[in-house]
Amino acid sequence: MKKWFYLILCLPLLLLSGCGASKNNQGSTTADSSNKKLQKVSIMLDWYPNAVHSLLYVAQEKGYFKEQGLDVDIKMPADTNDPLKMVAANQVDIAISYQPEVLIARDEHIPVQSFGALVRHPLNTLMVPTNSSIRSPKDLAGKTVGYPSIPLDEAIINTMVKNDGGNPNKTKMVDVGWDLIPAMATKKTDALIGGYINHEKLLLDKEGHPMRTLSPTKYGVPDYYELVLVASENGLKEKPEVFKKFMKAITEGQNYVQAHPDKGLSILMNHEDKSSPLDKGVETKSLQILLPLMDSKDKPFGYQDPATWENVSKWLYDNKVIKTQVKSTDAFKNL
Repeated sequence: MKKWFYLILCLPLLLLSGCGASKNNQGSTTADSSNKKLQKVSIMLDWYPNAVHSLLYVAQEKGYFKEQGLDVDIKMPADTNDPLKMVAANQVDIAISYQPEVLIARDEHIPVQSFGALVRHPLNTLMVPTNSSIRSPKDLAGKTVGYPSIPLDEAIINTMVKNDGGNPNKTKMVDVGWDLIPAMATKKTDALIGGYINHEKLLLDKEGHPMRTLSPTKYGVPDYYELVLVASENGLKEKPEVFKKFMKAITEGQNYVQAHPDKGLSILMNHEDKSSPLDKGVETKSLQILLPLMDSKDKPFGYQDPATWENVSKWLYDNKVIKTQVKSTDAFKNL
C-alpha cells in the first residue's frame, strides 16, 4: 500500500513544475460562479479508493464539506510515492500519508506536517500461514521474510526478532516488490511484512491461504499512526482555518460511517476506481477492522499524541532509518 521514496531527489523537479500551478491548487476560491463562496481544496489519497477513505466520500456526498464552505477535490495518485511529494511541492493542499514517512521527510529537511491521525495504530503486520511453525518472531531464524524493500519494514523485523530474544541476522529478507500476495500464495517466502491486516491478509484468506498475524507493537515496535493527514508547513501556517474546516467536515463523515457503516461503504463503492475494482465483501471486513483503529476515544477525531510522535522519532533514529532524531513537535500539529 506504500512505497519508499526519495523526496530529496524529486522535489526540485516538482517545485519547478509547480511554478505555473493555478491558485485553485493552493486553496483559492473556485472560479465557478455557482460556487463563489466555496474554498477550493485538493486532497490526494495514499492509494486507490478503499474502505479507509469512506469518511471523505461521505463528507463529499452528504454536503459536510460544503457546509464548511469547502469544495474538495479528491485525487488518486498515479504512483503511491506521489502524495507526500505533491503536498511538499504545493501541488495539492492535503495528502494522506504515513507517520514514519512524515518523520523521514522532516529528516530530509522537507517542511511537511501532519495535522490529523486517521488510522491510529499499525495496519502493517508480520504474517505467516496458519499452519506455519513460526509462533513468534524469534522463530524466523533460518526463514525467509518477503517484503517490498522498504527500510521501515526491515527495522520492524529487526526490532521484533531482537525483542523476542532472537538474532535478526539469521532471518533472510527477500525483496518481492509489491507482489506480496503471490509470494505467499506460491510459498516463495515463509512470512510477509509490508502487508496490511485489512487488505493483504483478507485477500490471502479469501484465496485459500489463511494467515496468522503477529503484531509489531507486541514486540518492541512503537504504536504508530498508520495513516495521517499531511500539509505543507507554510500551508498550515498561512490558512489554518481551511484545515480546521476540513477536519470538522471529515469528523462528521466519520461519525456517519461509524453510525451507518453499510451506508458509508455503499457511498464509497460508488467511487471505486475502475482500474482497481473493489470487492464489497473484503471492503466490508476491512471497514470493520478499521473503525476501532480510527477511534480517538475521548479526544477529538484526528487528535495526535505528542508522546507517540516522540517515541516513533526515537525508534526510527535508533534503527538508522533517519539520520537525526527529528524534533517531533516540528512534525505535527493539532488544530
